[in-house]
Amino acid sequence: MRVKPRLFSTLQCLRHENPLGLPRSGAPPQIPRMQRGLPTKRPLPSVRKTIAVSSAKGGVGKSTIAVNLALAFARLGHRTGILDTDIFGPSIPTLLSLNGQEPRLSDGNQMLPIVNYGVKSMSMGYLVGEDKPVVWRGLMVMKALQQLLWEVDWGGLDVLVMDLPPGTGDTQLTITQQVVLDGAIVVSTPQDIALKDAVKGVEMMRKVNVPLLGMIQNMSVFICPTCDHSTHIFGSEGVAKACSKHNVPFLGDVPLHANICDDADRGKPTVVAEPGSGRTQTFMAIAERIAESINL
Repeated sequence: MRVKPRLFSTLQCLRHENPLGLPRSGAPPQIPRMQRGLPTKRPLPSVRKTIAVSSAKGGVGKSTIAVNLALAFARLGHRTGILDTDIFGPSIPTLLSLNGQEPRLSDGNQMLPIVNYGVKSMSMGYLVGEDKPVVWRGLMVMKALQQLLWEVDWGGLDVLVMDLPPGTGDTQLTITQQVVLDGAIVVSTPQDIALKDAVKGVEMMRKVNVPLLGMIQNMSVFICPTCDHSTHIFGSEGVAKACSKHNVPFLGDVPLHANICDDADRGKPTVVAEPGSGRTQTFMAIAERIAESINL
């Protein structure tokens, strides 16, 4: 039996009828988000201004910066809240000395924020035990995030600070796609290994059309508590140079000082613990710049 040879040519062009109707230029289709099954952005109820504090890199002091900025806004006379959106590693209960507290429910079945130092707060840390890990898959995480976003009765705020988790994943994407943000702040330390991820955070905010308020350089200089000698352990101008390169406003330097860490660990952040210190004045100056840029 003779087998007929199969003819195959690599010269023939593969063709399709473009079933999705994508533009030939490669640009995304201009179809309303709701028609594509995507959520539409809306402001958080009873909140005038919402800003996100991001880092895209863990361990750079983002949560400490976020809580001190919230306290600085409150000190400027604004009704302020802070929302901890880190489901797996919430820090705000510890930073505000509120571990073990549980939120009550309003008459409308909404969670009521817990208040300390004049700042309202909500966190996953209030809903689970202090030492209990959150071992959840993505769907449960997103459900918890939706509750934190839309089932909290803030009772009227001038500004809400969102403390985002590290990275550029599901949580960040959900927030930036669903919530009207008045701006985002990216925190980084000066060294290159942190800046590489911080720049990714900057580019993500641009990709999802969130206004960039600027970058903050944390741990910029070590000040010896004994002799007040200054040492740039991680470099001195890394974030400032990145801001210049990527056309992002530079909001300021926060020093690496032992008191900032000690204040955070004991649940009394620097703005409250040392209101007359130079470190507090740094946070106040940054908060004033942000308030001006969002017309707070």
